[in-house]
Amino acid sequence: MTRNDCTEQQILTLLNGLCNKIHHKFEHCTGISSSRLEILHELCGGIEVKQSMLQKHINIDNAAITRHLKQLEAEGMVTRRKNPDDNRETFVRLSDEGLEKIEGYKIEKENFIRQILKDFDDKEIPILADFLERMKHNISINKEL
Repeated sequence: MTRNDCTEQQILTLLNGLCNKIHHKFEHCTGISSSRLEILHELCGGIEVKQSMLQKHINIDNAAITRHLKQLEAEGMVTRRKNPDDNRETFVRLSDEGLEKIEGYKIEKENFIRQILKDFDDKEIPILADFLERMKHNISINKEL
């Protein structure tokens, strides 16, 4: 194994660990998972949307979106209803309570982001974002991954 291989493996290990820590800390700091906050954010427009369209836009599987929406509904954050013309479709809307709470969640998210980037200067943040975007692009174009 070359030194370069070891470094590349370390990067993958660091990224994996970072993702796990970010998800855990984000939920601890904000009181909501990043996936659920993304769902609420998508519903902020106030219009009713099909669950299937929301699922595709957020890019999570059908079981996960159903699980998240059921929990958000139980918490009073969203409302769901079946399409009267096609019982297979479910419509989702942000509730009044969800609309009130999402503003607080947005503030907590901004605080969280500021904390994890606090030691970066203004020049480093765009460079980091570029590196991450390039990695994301490489994953999306590689059919083997």
